[in-house]
Amino acid sequence: MSKSESNNLSDNNSRDINPTSVKSTVPKIRQELLKWNGWGYKDSEFVVKDNSIIEFTGSRYPIGNLQLPYFTQWVQEVLGVDLTKKTPSQSLPVSFPDPILSQDFLDAVKELQIAFSTDGMDRLFRAHGHTLREMILLKHGHFDRIPDIILWPKCHNDVERIIRICVKYGVACIPFGGGTSVSGAASCPTEERRTIVSLDTSQMNRILWIDRENLVACCEAGIIGQDLERELRSRGLTSGHEPDSYEFSSLGGWVATRASGMKKNTYGNIEDLVVRVRMVTGRTEDPSLTLERGAQVPRISSGPDFDHIILGSEGTLGVVTEVVFKVRPLPKIVKYGSVIFPNFESGVDAMREVARQRCQPSSIRLMDNEQFRFGQALRPDNGWTDKIMHAFKQAYVTKIKGFQWNDVCVATLLFEGYEANEVAAQEKKIYTIVKQFGGMAAGETNGERGYILTFVIAYIRDLGLEYGVLSESFETSVPWSRALSLCKNVKSRVSRDCKERGIKHYLMSCRVTQTYDAGCCIYFYLAFNYIGLHEPVETYETIEENARAEILASGGSISHHHGVGKMRAKFYPEAVGQTGVSLYRAMKEHLDPNNIFAAGNLVPNYRAKL
Repeated sequence: MSKSESNNLSDNNSRDINPTSVKSTVPKIRQELLKWNGWGYKDSEFVVKDNSIIEFTGSRYPIGNLQLPYFTQWVQEVLGVDLTKKTPSQSLPVSFPDPILSQDFLDAVKELQIAFSTDGMDRLFRAHGHTLREMILLKHGHFDRIPDIILWPKCHNDVERIIRICVKYGVACIPFGGGTSVSGAASCPTEERRTIVSLDTSQMNRILWIDRENLVACCEAGIIGQDLERELRSRGLTSGHEPDSYEFSSLGGWVATRASGMKKNTYGNIEDLVVRVRMVTGRTEDPSLTLERGAQVPRISSGPDFDHIILGSEGTLGVVTEVVFKVRPLPKIVKYGSVIFPNFESGVDAMREVARQRCQPSSIRLMDNEQFRFGQALRPDNGWTDKIMHAFKQAYVTKIKGFQWNDVCVATLLFEGYEANEVAAQEKKIYTIVKQFGGMAAGETNGERGYILTFVIAYIRDLGLEYGVLSESFETSVPWSRALSLCKNVKSRVSRDCKERGIKHYLMSCRVTQTYDAGCCIYFYLAFNYIGLHEPVETYETIEENARAEILASGGSISHHHGVGKMRAKFYPEAVGQTGVSLYRAMKEHLDPNNIFAAGNLVPNYRAKL
């Protein structure tokens, strides 16, 4: 048994299981199951059929193999898409940049007896996350810099051994979890001339133990969300952490980015779930290069909490290897709901009151009108009965209730609990507040459908790129007092920027996805038709950067949960202040004096002593 498995992280007498291997949904060679140049599974995508109707393929998702005529009409009308003009992706590459790899280092890797690869596709697959630019490079360009070698450690001790040889031979190391980053955090700095190791944590995915008495579990950092939840649910437990990337993102990645899940109202964000973290640093001259807290307790007052140095460090201070986190018994009751408001302002006011009374369900999401109509377009055609019912509902909302269809917004609700009367009481309280702000219940089916579509939305961008549309999302957190003005200002700025650049067809929408006592998280979705633009990706990046500047000027944050990465690094000094930047640099220099973890995230152009 390794030290990491036997150290005193839990009372052994209360452990439910010993270290258990988990069969991962995603194979070690990821390209066997996942797209090499897009999001998700290879058998799941939006396609245009011979009858010019969009369809979603495969059977993994509820809308699989269903034709989407309303969505087809929506992309044509709103985004000006010509579905007869397709721009296919380039073919699978057959040549790759030569690896920068000395024989001495390669020999040292072989001596470790840890799995490795210098195969071009393995390297390319770990050279990126899922930013718009990265997807464009995969489909129509190339990466100037990719990892030189991939290593697959199987445990904490393997990671320590890898980092020791990286320091010895002057090699850079970029940790790689699920590869779902949307901040550029996983990409290789183009100016890095040292050998770059991509340390793929996917084979470190065991459940080391579960402690039912204290309701905590310890897992290796490479386990991905859907595997973790499947294993916990089979034991009657749940972590409750479900980010939108949950199918593919890893536990270590959640910690490294300070992730948030849609059910945080019940279970908390990742910083609320984490009890203890182990991270391998670059301090190989010390007797131990692992940073971890001494006691596993629910709370401690012993100076600064070093777990919060690890949380959000984005792979720049070390490699997260093991996480102890809270678990809960599976809820016995799960119910969905939805409500409709006459306008976005009344919806935000209702969300604020729900937060004020601290009666949030597990999840509550408020969509603006643009996003509501987009969601309506994604419904399949279920025949003439469906059309009649949809027309009836629309007539009731507009003619009887007096709502304007182009102004209404909708909130989706997810309730969880252990007793039916507990959930019923929460429902009653929510719907009472909704009524106070002019809203009305819109049914359980609409709510459930909204959450079901969560994991399908990410596939839409790949369809857009084939037909001349760029799309991306970005998010922020903001005080309640600034929420409406921030949404208005950002939308106005994006609209102005699009018009100044001659962009005729675009969508700018937002939704409130998380609520807190003092504020909320707001998600923005931007898409535009780029046909005729000289430099479409650069145009998009300029528009988003201007939107981020508007967010900060309107009282918002640099990010709620996506992280900083490289994309938002220029805003980091404004977000934390120069003293904060200096403190980060001091931590970086102490924990990684040789700049082994040289991903280049957070602080732009960082250089430690070599």
